[in-house]
Amino acid sequence: MSGTIYSILPPIIAILMVILTRKVLLSLGVGILSAALILTNFSIGETLSKIWGAFKAIFVADGELNTWNVFILLFLLILGVVTALISISGGSRAFGEWAQKRVKTRAGAQFTAALLGIMIFIDDYFNALAVGQVSRPITDRQKVSRAKLAYIIDSTSAPVCVVSPVSSWGAYIIAMIGTILATHSVSEYTPLSAFMTMVPMNYYVFAALALVFATAYFNINLGSMKFHEERAMKEGVLFDPEKEPLGDIKEDLPVSDKGSIGNLVWPIIALIIGTVGAMLWTGYEGVLAEDGVKVTLLTMFEYTDVAKSLVIGGLIGLVVTLGLYLGKGISSAYLPKAFLEGIKSMLPAIYILTLAWMIVDLIGQLKTGEYLAGLVEQSNMNTAFLPVILFVLAGFMAFATGTSWGTFGIMLPIAGEITAATDISMLLPAMAAVLAGAVLGDHCSPISDTTILSSTGAGSHHIDHVVTQLPYAVSGGIMAALGYLVLGLSGSMILGLLTVIVLLIVFILIFKKKATAV
Repeated sequence: MSGTIYSILPPIIAILMVILTRKVLLSLGVGILSAALILTNFSIGETLSKIWGAFKAIFVADGELNTWNVFILLFLLILGVVTALISISGGSRAFGEWAQKRVKTRAGAQFTAALLGIMIFIDDYFNALAVGQVSRPITDRQKVSRAKLAYIIDSTSAPVCVVSPVSSWGAYIIAMIGTILATHSVSEYTPLSAFMTMVPMNYYVFAALALVFATAYFNINLGSMKFHEERAMKEGVLFDPEKEPLGDIKEDLPVSDKGSIGNLVWPIIALIIGTVGAMLWTGYEGVLAEDGVKVTLLTMFEYTDVAKSLVIGGLIGLVVTLGLYLGKGISSAYLPKAFLEGIKSMLPAIYILTLAWMIVDLIGQLKTGEYLAGLVEQSNMNTAFLPVILFVLAGFMAFATGTSWGTFGIMLPIAGEITAATDISMLLPAMAAVLAGAVLGDHCSPISDTTILSSTGAGSHHIDHVVTQLPYAVSGGIMAALGYLVLGLSGSMILGLLTVIVLLIVFILIFKKKATAV
């Protein structure tokens, strides 16, 4: 049943269950079971073997340690410990008090988080977790709900990474573009110039970022976000106390009165410098291992080992955190509790991430993405509709599979094949639409790892984040889709972008009135 219409059933079942039950572990478990059953033609013994194989693949692949997944999990645990140590040292308290004197409004707190999300553009995983650690004391003081913070983090991380050439995303995409250009003998662009030409065509990025700032400035709260924000403002309750947030310290820890803002700021700076430095170092080693590849900043990011770099940066941040902690003369008796509670705070995120990786593995074996992509290849569409159709399909594929990178890998070559066979002038708009659609689908998907990590960074309940972000992501997606429709029909990138801008203004005028009236 692989590569057929049945291959889309497991992700649909998992996503529908998440929305209906709000129990993400149960929903992912059912999705995993249904995928394994379909793969094995409902053989119970083989189904159990498939499920075990998907779990094992998280840690061991091709007879070797799966360092990518293991390092991501290690980084989460390290970050949990760093967070607990910063809390006990009084760093979070001191930073919150410092920020309260300077960031005096809820809009200002949200703007701060959004700007940090744009500035830390090296990698989406790192962005989601680092921005959450810095922003949470500020937004908590201004009674911004954790769901709103998770939305801000998620909607500034991937959108910025996908248009930044100096990022793990940018390097990966540029490498793919280079292969596609060479395959179809397109010589008028270099891979980098093609990527930069596509940036203003990535309409969803502009819509998503504009909506974040408009939401913060005009207090636009759509759907259930209104409930979360009103509860935070009126009652000071930042998340549903009956639900378990991700990445939040659950037990009250002692807080030293000796701490300063340096106890929070310096560990985060060490984390950033350590991670970026490690990315350049592992990228340099990766380039040297490849024959005929010139060492440049771009190639170093292309060949970097992101997961390994995160662990190295995390360890550097942990060492600095411990040094500052002990340097303040704070009792070392609290260290075991800090390590234990920090690790415990990350376990819910690790459970969800593990199951998400399992279902993504099984969905890959079902060839869900290939089936969806084949629908486009087999259709005889008017090329004017190609950008909007690829945008929608890439969005649905990323939503169903939980991976934007996987969607890039499948859909970008298909966009190249279709345009080469029909109208090669549509190559860049078609690929830009794929990139935009993949980010949109990633934003909407409850099984996306970046969505999970955004919940973790913000200390939000995962499904609360998914449900509250959905109206904003869909609104931005509709604007971008109409922009791609205009782009395809007119052939003008500027007209398509103007369409998105006009729709953004109309959206703000409509919901600004409603927000003001509340």
